[in-house]
Amino acid sequence: MPRRSRDRDDAAPAGSDTAATGREQTRRRVIEAAIDLLEREGRDAVTTRAVAVAAGLQPPAIYRLFGDKDGLLDAVAEHGFAAFLAAKHVDPDPQDLIEDLRAGWDLAVEFGLANPALYTLMYSEPTRATSAAFKAGMEILMGRVRRLAAGGWLRVDEELAAMIIHATARGAVLTWLSQPEDRRDPALLTTLRESMVAAVTDRQPAVQEAGPAGAARALRVALPEQTTLSAAEQHLLREWLDRLAAGD
Repeated sequence: MPRRSRDRDDAAPAGSDTAATGREQTRRRVIEAAIDLLEREGRDAVTTRAVAVAAGLQPPAIYRLFGDKDGLLDAVAEHGFAAFLAAKHVDPDPQDLIEDLRAGWDLAVEFGLANPALYTLMYSEPTRATSAAFKAGMEILMGRVRRLAAGGWLRVDEELAAMIIHATARGAVLTWLSQPEDRRDPALLTTLRESMVAAVTDRQPAVQEAGPAGAARALRVALPEQTTLSAAEQHLLREWLDRLAAGD
């Protein structure tokens, strides 16, 4: 009875390295089976029984590994965030910051279009924003935004810029997927991307223009890297820079 043998492996003592490895392999097999069902037949097809059969397990093994169906779906979503994170290319010093922004946005959209059911599951619950992989991905996005700010390209606050970039990519994917295939116009994606670029960046670095707002944003992002000022002085200067950056 190979299925029961697998189930016994899942229940082996936690102190055993072999048991821990076997448990992780079983978890991965279940998650992959769930993703396959999700992409082929939709979310309703992802039942604990169907996933167990697809993974070659008895249904109780799913409950031991994930608690319940919601726990399984959370694990599937986390796997999706981790796969997306692994696909991201991080250039710490891109030649063209605006093109780097476009490339990051395109990658996010392409991942969603290539994994429609998984992507929809990943963003179906607001609580999944607590995912470690999701947070790591957002840090990569914030790195792009900080480089734009440091170069004087950013025309809005860093947090707002990150939200706009993330929201437009997510909205582009979900809107595209909601359309019948014969009505999916690639111009939608290009237009949304360029609208995002126009919303968060200036045509020229703001530090080359008259007015203090762009220079304030550039200085604000570089402020934590200097050691000349005391903590109190940094706090006061940041308050002034925030007021200057918001005054355009």
